Amino acid sequence: MAIHAFLLNMSEEENPDAQDQAWMTEVRELSYDMEDIIDEFMVHVDDESATPDGFISKCKKSLANMKTKRRIAKAIEDFKSQINIVGERHARYRSEKTICRTSNTIIDHRALSIFEHASNLVGIEGPKNEVIKLLSDDDGCESKQQHPKVVSVVGFGGLGKTTLAYQVYQQLKGNFSCSVFVSVSRNPDMMRILRTILSEVTQRDYAVTEAGDEQQLIIKISNFLSKKRYFVVIDDIWNVEIWNIIKGAFSMNSRCSKIITTTRISDVARSCCSSFRGHLYNIRPLDTVHSRTLFHRRLFNPQEKCPSHLEEVSDQILKKCDGLPLAIIAISGLLANKLRTKDQWEHVKNSIGCALERNPTVEGMISILSLSYFDLPPHLKTCLLYLSIFPEDYVIRKNDLILRWIAEGFIHKEDSNTLYESGEMCFNELVNRNLLQLEKQNYNGCRVHDTVLDFIISMSKKNNFVTLVTSPCLTIEGQNKIRRLSLQVGSEEGNSIQRTMLSHARSLDVFWLHLQEIPSLVEFRHLRVLSFQGCRWLQSQHLANIGKLFQLRFLNLRKTGLNELPEEIGFLQNLQALNLEGSNMHRLPPHITRLGNLVHLFTDIRIQLPEGIAKMRSLETLKWVDLSNHSSNIVKELGQLENLRELKLFMPNDDICDEHVKVIASCLVELGRHNLRRLYIVGYTELPNSLLPDPWCPSPLKLEELDISDSPMVQVPSWMRSFVQLKRLGLILKDVSDEDLTTLGRLPSLLHLHLNIPRGEPGYEDRLLISGCHGFSCLRQFYLTGQQPIFTAGSMPRLELLRVEMDESKPEFLTNASLENLPCLTTVKCLLFNFQRGEVAQNGKTAMARAMSSHPNHPSLVYE
Repeated sequence: MAIHAFLLNMSEEENPDAQDQAWMTEVRELSYDMEDIIDEFMVHVDDESATPDGFISKCKKSLANMKTKRRIAKAIEDFKSQINIVGERHARYRSEKTICRTSNTIIDHRALSIFEHASNLVGIEGPKNEVIKLLSDDDGCESKQQHPKVVSVVGFGGLGKTTLAYQVYQQLKGNFSCSVFVSVSRNPDMMRILRTILSEVTQRDYAVTEAGDEQQLIIKISNFLSKKRYFVVIDDIWNVEIWNIIKGAFSMNSRCSKIITTTRISDVARSCCSSFRGHLYNIRPLDTVHSRTLFHRRLFNPQEKCPSHLEEVSDQILKKCDGLPLAIIAISGLLANKLRTKDQWEHVKNSIGCALERNPTVEGMISILSLSYFDLPPHLKTCLLYLSIFPEDYVIRKNDLILRWIAEGFIHKEDSNTLYESGEMCFNELVNRNLLQLEKQNYNGCRVHDTVLDFIISMSKKNNFVTLVTSPCLTIEGQNKIRRLSLQVGSEEGNSIQRTMLSHARSLDVFWLHLQEIPSLVEFRHLRVLSFQGCRWLQSQHLANIGKLFQLRFLNLRKTGLNELPEEIGFLQNLQALNLEGSNMHRLPPHITRLGNLVHLFTDIRIQLPEGIAKMRSLETLKWVDLSNHSSNIVKELGQLENLRELKLFMPNDDICDEHVKVIASCLVELGRHNLRRLYIVGYTELPNSLLPDPWCPSPLKLEELDISDSPMVQVPSWMRSFVQLKRLGLILKDVSDEDLTTLGRLPSLLHLHLNIPRGEPGYEDRLLISGCHGFSCLRQFYLTGQQPIFTAGSMPRLELLRVEMDESKPEFLTNASLENLPCLTTVKCLLFNFQRGEVAQNGKTAMARAMSSHPNHPSLVYE
């Protein structure tokens, strides 16, 4: 406990001195070693519980146990000795230290950005005008406007939020009787901030503003502003609690006053908007043209052009920077000190995302990115560092990442949530803080911006968190014990790897596309995570001795060439997650049913489950299963899995006998009676009438997600009204009646609806009228395919995201949808078809953009 508490405290230190850093590293390594000893001991205890048959076997077992106990006892004694040595050395150096630690002033690089002259800024005019428009709406109706208007600018660190807010402030502040621009920062001095606001709005010297307490200062500011038009910018807010204090200073009765807030955290931005009449503005990265302009302006004189031999590599560098101004400025600053040769620039390009070499501009970028890292609670810092395992531009699967975190022991149960649900909360928080980017085209995918990855890798190396092999010369330095090993680069000729210090590795990830010589799994006796995803060369012989990995919790064999599992996999009694999606297997072996602690099993539609599946009582997730090619006995066994929460079924178009369909339906009823939360059925052109029970009795009261959007239905089943916990629903209907909409709209917990209505014959009325009487009081996201929605007043009052299919030649689609009746709309996604070119396409997009600008919230328009 003392070691854990020490490491938690030290993780909050942003700039530990060299001595503290060395001390923390030693303690962390000792902590790892102690965990390894405990793991070995627990394996030994579990092994003792199995009593062998026969006198001779018992004697052999007893001798082996004695040797193991002596070895573990000696390891514990050695560990205690090491703790004492490290502790004494630290105390001795601390007592001998006579020179006081100096505090260096740290330059806030964000503050420097506001002093940049407007003429030197690139791509600022468009966003500045958009924010000004959001602030200026309704200014002609002053009699109706009683509350200040807020625009909250939100986005990842380094996108230019502070610069944008300052430019808007400079342009508009002269129109108000008083104004102030103040930065909050991550560890704010609230008295200083409130005194600064009071000083600026009253035009009194800061030194003579009475200190008082926070409440008195808030009252003074509020009283002064109560009958004035003011303009306030609160920059860099990090949590809702701080905003709740500051907002009390702004009078609610100040007509036509304006407030801009900036933050990296989406929840904070939403809180700012909800406090007054607010708009959320998601700041966007620079487009390709502006990125190139900024990059060239930093590197070349106005009369110069980029040399032809550097054009290709410069475009590749800009692609890695992904429109992030902070990254473009940092990289161009690094290149400014390099020779203008292709080799030099290639070297810099290849180092992005692999811990860039440092210079002042890069250090400035790192210091800004580090603020987001150090604001994380300890467990989220660990979860973020784990992302350094993945290669650059790698699409990370959400469920894969969460299960890895669980296997590593980073996630702990909270309240009544499962471990996976707790992990999902951690994932969502990293997305909320804009440290993880969700993939637009992949519901289950995410990625890390290259500059964030660069920072994460540098922190991982500093803390010996991950060892990366990213070059064809696959040798590993042996001065540190390897804790997590990521093999990312190989060549077709094959490579070898230096086998040093592998026994302490907890994670082995192989991303090689070609067959390589890999260390024997025997060398990884403390392994918890093993992944060969995408390694098509993998065969059963590469998994030899896998049964000796007693600590293995996560095994990813997705998209490998594996055609069978070795029998010894049944010895992995701690295995919690097994992924076989996209492998070459056709049948799971019987010994897999010995995995009594397996919680998540991802199979493939070609893979048949073995008899005895009911023994796997811990299973919570089972994907993808084709029940049509399983016997009725196995389907009945499936219904006995009382802990199963998520089931994904594939039902082919082939005919299935009615009797077997009834068995499947009975299985679903049984699972729904227990703990089933998420059910997905795909593959059928039309569901058999008896596959989904009608009525579904007893009702699956815990069901939260149901997706049958591949299987057309004639109407919404009446029994769906009883799904009171349903939050996410995907359906395909041949036609939609008013009664269908009412049934769906009255689902009390529905947050996400994906409704697919196939287009009819030419001339068919393809409009869907949605009114307030249909309900949908909680719905936040609506995906509609095949018809044009028309929203009347009161319909979908909380809808935030609308996704529609749209003919690009008919831009009036959005204009006619009456989007102004959706008061909470923030995003419209358009899946375009019937693509147009030239002027027609441009006119269409202009019309769609105009439709967005006419909405009070100015929703963002995203094309897919």
